[in-house]
Amino acid sequence: MLQQSHYLPVLIIGLIVGYLSGLLGKGGSAISTPALQIFAGVNPFFALASPLPASITSTLSATAVYRKEKLFSARVILLCAVIAVPSTIAGSWMSSWLPGKTLMLLTALFIVTLGFMLLYSFTRKEQTVRAAEEINAENIPASKLMGAALGIGLLAGLLANAGGVLFSSFFIKQLKMPIKQALACAVVLSAILSIPGAITHWYLGHIDWKIALVLSLTAFPASYLGAKTAVKMKTPLLEKLFAFTLILFGLYDIFFTLFA
Repeated sequence: MLQQSHYLPVLIIGLIVGYLSGLLGKGGSAISTPALQIFAGVNPFFALASPLPASITSTLSATAVYRKEKLFSARVILLCAVIAVPSTIAGSWMSSWLPGKTLMLLTALFIVTLGFMLLYSFTRKEQTVRAAEEINAENIPASKLMGAALGIGLLAGLLANAGGVLFSSFFIKQLKMPIKQALACAVVLSAILSIPGAITHWYLGHIDWKIALVLSLTAFPASYLGAKTAVKMKTPLLEKLFAFTLILFGLYDIFFTLFA
């Protein structure tokens, strides 16, 4: 259980993760899980799943901002959610008997690789060229969306992750969606997937609700500010920030998984 002296680190983690959640369209579990273990001394099982309820509140907060900007694609969100929700539940159940450390390492390697690919893609072309390549979300084949949702949902459940960073990366790299629309759709999907993931891990006894409450209270307002920053930021800067963040988070998770 969380010691009284460790509440301050959890509060700080909630503020930082919440802001990044709104800014980059992700739930934040990939950062908060190792941070809780390193800086707050939280048990690994609780550190893995306790951020999920906070992901619900932080992503809903960011959703309010993106909704005002009319950046959502209801078609993309619905098609992904209908497949990702049951696959997240299946992945959450499987988390009890699959090697989580190996999965975390593979996910981190994937995120780092994707970050470098996106950074290269964003820097080698002019913004006008990138804009010409962007695809209307309504024209994206349903099979691509649902196939990706199956894999991302399983991985999100296994790692007690909201899946936002995987969805946003897939939308940007594979589907050529405009980055702000990709982040908006990803943050809604993060909120949706956090719910079955949190319920399943709660049933399995993996959530410390004191930690979840502290994270939720701080992440909610911070996520709103992060989303406000994202919608006002110029697209080229947001693209590079997103790619750099993927690289840093992936390297951080690799180091933590191998040496913690």
